[in-house]
Amino acid sequence: VQLQASGGGLVQAGGSLRLSCAASGRALDSHTMGWFRQAPGQEREFVAAISRSDGRTYYADTVKGRFTIWRDNVLQMNSLKPEDTAVYYCAASTWKFSSYDGFAPSSMYDYNYWGQGTQVTVSS
Repeated sequence: VQLQASGGGLVQAGGSLRLSCAASGRALDSHTMGWFRQAPGQEREFVAAISRSDGRTYYADTVKGRFTIWRDNVLQMNSLKPEDTAVYYCAASTWKFSSYDGFAPSSMYDYNYWGQGTQVTVSS
């Protein structure tokens, strides 16, 4: 197992959850760690990414200001909304953040390793 996500659960709107992702094997050599989520009937979407070398971060607009990703690939989620309900996946990428054009790995195709997913349910 390269990535193991944990920490999901059921929370009321406005509450908080913390997701963790334990990396092993070749995933430890990745340059970027990220989180994605997938709601029923929808495509998997990017949530957040962090550079393991310098801690630069990149967030989806829908979570900016509410979610924080840390270098150990912990995702702190505050002010949760019902629309945040989804299965959350941690992922690792060999792509780096660019220092020249602002590129940050945010497509699921940029990521080489995936965890098994953890369910987050936010009730209204």
